[in-house]
Parts: sequence; C-alpha cells; structure tokens
Amino acid sequence: MPSAPKSVRTVVTLLDTFSEWSGKAFAWLVVPLMGGLTWEVVARYAFHAPTVWAYDLAYMLYGSLFLLGAGYTLRRGAHIRTDFLYEKLPVRWQGMIDAIGYLVFFFAPLAFFVWAAWGEGVHSWLIGEKADSPWRPPIYPLKLVIPLSLALLFLQGISEFLKSAWAALSGERL
Repeated sequence: MPSAPKSVRTVVTLLDTFSEWSGKAFAWLVVPLMGGLTWEVVARYAFHAPTVWAYDLAYMLYGSLFLLGAGYTLRRGAHIRTDFLYEKLPVRWQGMIDAIGYLVFFFAPLAFFVWAAWGEGVHSWLIGEKADSPWRPPIYPLKLVIPLSLALLFLQGISEFLKSAWAALSGERL
C-alpha cells in the first residue's frame, strides 16, 4: 500500500479481510440451496411428489445469499457503476467523487435502513413470525439477515470511504 498512515492501512486491511472472509463463508449457502432445489426437481418430475418446503427454502436461502454478499460485492467493486466518464478522471477526482458519494448517498440512507430493518427483525423474532405457506417455517431468521447484511455493507463502506478519501487527498489509491 502507498504511504497512507498505518492506522488507516490497518483499518482498511481489517475491514477488507473481514468482507472477503464473510463473503466467502456466506457463499456456502449455495450448497443447501442447490441441494434443496435439486431434491424438489427430482421429487416433482421423477416421483410426481412435489415438496411443500422447497419454495420457502429457496427464497430464504437465495435472499440470504444475495443480501449477505453485498459487502463482499462492494469490496470487489462489482456493484453497478456508470463509469464511462469517471474512468477518464484523475485518481484525485475519482477519490473526491467517491468520498462525497459515500458521505451523501451511502452512509446516511444505509444507517436508516439498518435501524429500520433491525426494528422489523426484532419485532418478527418477538412474535415468532412464520411464512404464509403450508410448511409455515419461521421467517424471523430471514428478517434478521437484512440488518446483518446492511451492517456488513456499512462496514465495507467505511473501508471504501477511507480508500476514496486517501485517493482524494493524495492522488494515490490504497
């Protein structure tokens, strides 16, 4: 890394490492998702005996996989970005645009979403909310995944903001 202060480099490295680790760990949710969907296809078409649980399992696991991977996706720079003009700008200007964007459009709304989702998740947990399906699995774990995933995204946003601020100040990427 360039000549950024050691404390900044340490925070960025810790947050990036955590996002990498959590993203790769949560990616394993694809295994039970594919197992459940494979079982459903075989049961439905080979034995003419569809399951009552496959739909609920699929949307809960896929939703969790999608949400919990958001911080990892931000770490990898894979979120949608329109950059045909941005990429032609100097690093310093890119850093300023990103830093201002994170402050104005990322942190404030995301903090509100974490707060609102946490309230919904806790309420769902307290009432023992269940899905409206014949299987009636508990839905509160999925509702608690939402604030967790937003918190993971928020943490990676801190890392990205620090990188952007360093680029704006120094003209070098972290």
